Amino acid sequence: MILTFIAFISPSNAKQTKPISEIFKINHFWDQIYEWRSKTQELQATQLPLPASASWPMVLAGILCFIASSISSAGGIGGGGLFIPILTIVAGLDLKTASALSSFMVTGGSTANVMCNLCTKSPKFGGKSLIDYDIALSSEPCMLLGVSIGVICNLVFPEWLITILFAIFLAWSTSKTCNSGFLFWKTESEEKRRNGFGETENGCCGESIEESLMGHQQVCKLRIPWLKLGVLLLVWLSFFAVYLLRGNKYGQSMIPMEPCGVGYWILSSVQIPLAVVFTAWIVLREENLQHQALTLEGQDLCRDEPSKKLIFPLMALLAGILGGVFGIGGGMLISPLLLQVGIAPEVTAATCSFMVFFSSTMSALQYLLLGMEQIQTALILAAVSFVASLVGLLVVQRAVQKYKRASLIVFSVSIVMALSTVLMTSFGAIEVWRDYKSGKYMGFKLPC
Repeated sequence: MILTFIAFISPSNAKQTKPISEIFKINHFWDQIYEWRSKTQELQATQLPLPASASWPMVLAGILCFIASSISSAGGIGGGGLFIPILTIVAGLDLKTASALSSFMVTGGSTANVMCNLCTKSPKFGGKSLIDYDIALSSEPCMLLGVSIGVICNLVFPEWLITILFAIFLAWSTSKTCNSGFLFWKTESEEKRRNGFGETENGCCGESIEESLMGHQQVCKLRIPWLKLGVLLLVWLSFFAVYLLRGNKYGQSMIPMEPCGVGYWILSSVQIPLAVVFTAWIVLREENLQHQALTLEGQDLCRDEPSKKLIFPLMALLAGILGGVFGIGGGMLISPLLLQVGIAPEVTAATCSFMVFFSSTMSALQYLLLGMEQIQTALILAAVSFVASLVGLLVVQRAVQKYKRASLIVFSVSIVMALSTVLMTSFGAIEVWRDYKSGKYMGFKLPC
């Protein structure tokens, strides 16, 4: 940006030196992208009588989103960091419409993940479900609170600061996730050398998705903890009611309310005691159950030590804040954090997809109830994401079973994060460049 500023104030030097000419090539590249977006937006307008999904830019965006969803599903990530740039750059949609469609796509993909994971047992983890409901319970309230805080920060921070923070944090997370993947790969290689390359005692590392979907209903019923699901649903309904009454960041709400008025901030602050009460009750309940288990068995308690009780809520709060600031789901941000504290890749992917399901359905229903347009397009893209997630899960699970390498899940997370870093940073740079050229104010703003 500094060199570009010099190029603008020194046009004569720009013609004489090669670096400045290269800068003008970059500027020309941004202008070409803007021209592409303008043309696709004009095409959408000329085809207004037809469904938005019938235009060729939307079809191309749907194909790219199918690929993105199939890759994202393997790591239990929603994929919003890929969907939004694709819909805005390729399909030429505005950010508000792209965010709404992305929430439906994430909902479709996470629904497929949760369906498969609920009906999948893993002999590797003692025949238990891959979803760690305790982590989801203790993390979900703080994640929802963090998203609300992050959305307010998103309105206050300038675009250039959000873009820089996003690039730095996601680049760091991608690096850490890649390192975790290599460590898992090295550990798996050592285990293979010790145990040989034959099949394990049970023949595979877990039940396949096909078997899960073809009628193991009795296993599913035995494995689903209805009480914990009920508590999660209660948390979901409580925050959803606050979101509907308060309205979203675009000023839409179910009741007439003055933006940034007293009622707005009272409803916003209600989320803090909600998250604190739910988290404290869940943590204390888990601690009591742990003491009972220590008395009776004293086994399988390594992940729920008292010293680690607050790790997951704090990580969820951080992931929610960053997700709200950057405009993406928290799944992409909490997955690397879970891997860093030693949670197995299979458990991380299943648990993250379970948490993403609750947050994405809340966002999608909020858009729907507040008068969202292009509902048909949203449902089509959600179905596309649902099918793509099933395909991605099937391929990755077969690869994990065949090669006995759960690190493939970690590498899929790394791929999604790296692509999201490039796309979201480029998209943010385009928006910053447009604001700079138009002379728009680029400092900090009020939240309303």
